[in-house]
Amino acid sequence: MCRHLAYLGPAVALCDIVINPPHSLYRQSWAPRRQRNGTVNADGFGLGWYAPGDPVPARYRRTGPVWADPSFADVTRVVRSGALLGAVRDTTEGSAPDESAAAPYTYGPWLFSHNGALLGWPRSVADAAETLPAAELLTLEARCDSALAWALALHQLRAGAGPDEALADTTGRLASLTPESRLNFLLTDGHTIAATAWGDSLWFLSAPGRSLVVASEPHDDDPRWTEVPDRHLLTGDTSEVLLIPLKEPHL
Repeated sequence: MCRHLAYLGPAVALCDIVINPPHSLYRQSWAPRRQRNGTVNADGFGLGWYAPGDPVPARYRRTGPVWADPSFADVTRVVRSGALLGAVRDTTEGSAPDESAAAPYTYGPWLFSHNGALLGWPRSVADAAETLPAAELLTLEARCDSALAWALALHQLRAGAGPDEALADTTGRLASLTPESRLNFLLTDGHTIAATAWGDSLWFLSAPGRSLVVASEPHDDDPRWTEVPDRHLLTGDTSEVLLIPLKEPHL
């Protein structure tokens, strides 16, 4: 499993979102409070963020545990942004262990993360892979289940689907092939956030007109955190948040 988080709001030091909160994503790498599968997320990490006036996000990724990289704290202390996506990783069996498999994945303005696992990977989802053009399969960022999920969602985005439709379609397709998989996806373009709750925890903290945080679990004890029901899609920005039930897969 993994833990992930996305933020939209006023520009802040990255560390104020991913390190400084008492139950931050940084701390969740060794002490998650609500993780249902696995106990430590020490197999890699990544952070993507947007600079003012630039729609293409920057990205910092490494193998190994986030606490073992002293440069990460320095980078997040001095860099400010009003939009980011971060993740800490617990590797799915059979997936690549290197930096290329660490979220976030990116293309154009998009940042994507997967908290979960495709059970039976890779054989269980071979039919889904066969629906992708060869060129897209050959350019997968990594040999892992999350990279395939991203390729399926990105294919929908390239075809003109909105982020909500892309995640709903990807979730439904994968769930129909491997029903017990955990499919918590997180996607942002720096202006909106879309996420799925399918098999693991997902929460959001909204301050309408100001900020939105969507995360695997609350990073502090603010009572305004709201849990997303399982098998629901979240879409939102700093103005509003919508929760939509996801369709059950055709098995």
